[in-house]
Amino acid sequence: MCRLFKLHRSGFYAWLKNPVSDRSLEDSRLLKLIKEFYIASGGTYGSPWIHADLREAGEQYSVNRVAKIMRQHNLKAQIGYKRRHIKSGKTSRIADNLLARQFSPPAPNQSWVSDITYVRTYEGFLYVATVMDLFSRRIVGWSMDKNMDKHLIINALLMAVYQRQPKTEILVHSDQGSQYGSADYLAFMKEHNLVPSMSRAGNCHDNAVAESFFATIKKRIIKHKIYST
Repeated sequence: MCRLFKLHRSGFYAWLKNPVSDRSLEDSRLLKLIKEFYIASGGTYGSPWIHADLREAGEQYSVNRVAKIMRQHNLKAQIGYKRRHIKSGKTSRIADNLLARQFSPPAPNQSWVSDITYVRTYEGFLYVATVMDLFSRRIVGWSMDKNMDKHLIINALLMAVYQRQPKTEILVHSDQGSQYGSADYLAFMKEHNLVPSMSRAGNCHDNAVAESFFATIKKRIIKHKIYST
């Protein structure tokens, strides 16, 4: 058989003793580490960030080798959902778009933006609502829950009101989600001297600051460390 395939007998017996090369064994070990960091990032990290994590963990491999292994096993960075481009949308029946993309107010407590996102956890989805002051880009209110309902956003807004104690009217901009159109939410807004503003339907640019904040959270900040037991 060795003569037929033009192989040396010594090489054949060496293969019987050790059928997997040292490099393949090392690639398998590296793949396990890559998958751990990839899962920990929520699937948002590509080869450059995975390579940086490996270097921090003491592994000395080139980014090209990491990228090759990730390509072979179809591990790709998830950059978010693709949005269908919409030039314009219908205005809200509840509130007009009073913010009109004026994302740089001259003072704090003049314009807030609110939005909801979700985070994958080991126990399922966790919904997060935030309220951001556009003047400083600071999150002044937030809440988390396993349910995405009106209480989620009301609790976030309650924290913002408690922390800032506004003395004058504040514009609160959001999308047209059903939570922001609920009677309880609008009643809370009226009671605390808050003025609702809503994006046009299907137009993410009207609430771009909140969208950008959530993108940063998911891509760069949320990271669950995996420890071996």
